[in-house]
Amino acid sequence: MKGCLSPAQETTNHMKSVFLFGAALALAACGAQQPGHLTAGNWQGHLLREDGGDIVFNFEVQDSAGKKTIHILNAGERLLVDDVRQEGDSVFIRMPFYDSEFRTALQPDGSLEGRWIRHLADKDVSIAFKGLPGIAERFPAKNPPKFNITGRWPTHFTAPGKADSTFAIGEFVQEGSAVKGTFLTTTGDYRYLQGVVDGDTLKISTFDGSFAYVFTARIENDSTLGNGVFLQGITNRLAFTARKDSSARLQDATTISTVREANATLDFSFPDLNGKPVSIKDERFKNKAVVIQISGSWCPNCMDETRYLSEWYKQNKDRGAEIVMLSYERTTDFEKSKKALESFTKRFDIAYPILITGVTPADPQKTEKTLPQITAIKGFPTTIYLDRQGRVRKVHTGFNGPGTGEHYEEYKHEFNALMDELLKES
Repeated sequence: MKGCLSPAQETTNHMKSVFLFGAALALAACGAQQPGHLTAGNWQGHLLREDGGDIVFNFEVQDSAGKKTIHILNAGERLLVDDVRQEGDSVFIRMPFYDSEFRTALQPDGSLEGRWIRHLADKDVSIAFKGLPGIAERFPAKNPPKFNITGRWPTHFTAPGKADSTFAIGEFVQEGSAVKGTFLTTTGDYRYLQGVVDGDTLKISTFDGSFAYVFTARIENDSTLGNGVFLQGITNRLAFTARKDSSARLQDATTISTVREANATLDFSFPDLNGKPVSIKDERFKNKAVVIQISGSWCPNCMDETRYLSEWYKQNKDRGAEIVMLSYERTTDFEKSKKALESFTKRFDIAYPILITGVTPADPQKTEKTLPQITAIKGFPTTIYLDRQGRVRKVHTGFNGPGTGEHYEEYKHEFNALMDELLKES
C-alpha cells in the first residue's frame, strides 16, 4: 500500500517526473531528427518527364562497412557507381561517366526524391527522379504474353511533324514475359534494353547515365509492332513501327566513312591530357600497326569500345601494336575536357594516349579540322586502322557492344583477324 508523502517528498518526485518526461521528449525529438539511411538491396528508379512519360530502370544499393555503392542494372550489365555521398537526409549520386548526377533527399518512407542532372557544355538540364526501395522488377507483367517477339525487327523512327525516318534493327530475346535486346544502327547500338511483354504490349527501357530510353509498342501480330513510342531522355519523343524480318541488314560499316585517296596516310597533332603535343608521325607510332579511336567521354558506345581496346592493348602492345584516342568532347575548353577524360582514363585503366582535339562532335567542320584525309566523321565511335607503313587500311563507323550478343562476338573476331594481319606485315 502506498504511504503518505511529505510536501518535500512530493515536490522532489514531481521534479524527477518532469525531468524524466523532458528527457524522454528530448530523446524522441533527437530520434525524429536522425537522418534515414539509404536502404541496401533492390530499387526501382523513375525519371519523371513533364509530358507524363516515365523512364523506369533498376539499381542495387550495397553497403560494405558503411561505404555505399550502387550498381545500375540493365539486362546483363551491372554498371558500378562508387561516388555515393549522404549528408543528413540528402543523397548525392555521381555517375562515373557522362558528367551527370542525382541530387536527392530521403523521404520518411525510405524512398528517394530529387532530380537527375546532366551537365552539358553550355548549360545544365534536369528531370524529376523518384527511387523506390525493395522493388526488383522493372515493369509489371499483369497479363500473359500473347506473342513471342524473339528475332530481328527492322524499325523506322519518326519525329513529330517529320516525314523522314531513321532506321534501326531491333533484336530481342523473349523468355516467358521477360525481354532483353537492343537496337542496332549504323553508328552503334542502344546498349542493354530490358523489359516485358504484357499481353500484347512491349515495354523495354535502359538507363546508364547518358542513355535514358523507354520504348512501348502494341504487338499487332507475330510480325508487326505498331503504335510505337520512343521516349528519349528528358524531352525527345519519337514514333516507331517495326516488322519482323530475319534477313534485315544495316549498311556495311566500312563504307560509311572512307579515305579520300587510296593508301592515304594521316597527319595530325593534338595535346594529350598533360598538354603535350602528340603527333601520329612520332617515333612511338613508326613501324607499328595503329588503331585510332574517334571517340568521346560522353558516348556510351565509345565506352564499350574503350573497355575492349584497353584490355586488348595490354595484351598485344609488345607485338608492335599502338592505339591512340582522338577525343571530341562536348566543350572546347581544355580543362573541362581534361577533367572528363581523366575520369574516363581511370575507370578503364587506359594505358595508351588520349588526345584532346578541341573540336566538339556537333561541329559541322569537325572532319576538315581534324582528319581531312577521310570523307566524313558520321558517327562515334569511328575506328581507323593503319598498317606499319602508316597507310589507312580500314575505316569502321560505329561499334556493336556487348549488349548486341553475337554481333559483339563477330566484331572481336574481325578485329583480331585484321590486327593479326597488320602485325604480321613488315
